[in-house]
Amino acid sequence: MDLSQAQWFKASASASSNGACVEVADLDASTGVRDSVTPEAGAHVVARPVFAAFLADVKAGRYDR
Repeated sequence: MDLSQAQWFKASASASSNGACVEVADLDASTGVRDSVTPEAGAHVVARPVFAAFLADVKAGRYDR
């Protein structure tokens, strides 16, 4: 998948972590996720419903330590 024209976004809160954050891109029916420090390393592309389920789990605290 060609991601060269994708518009990547990261949370404004990432400024407090020296810019180390994940970036996401809206890819029509998919969502791209990549490391903001090494974007040239590639991205994971997942279906929108899968990414939405992941975000719901994060918000619910499923991955809290």
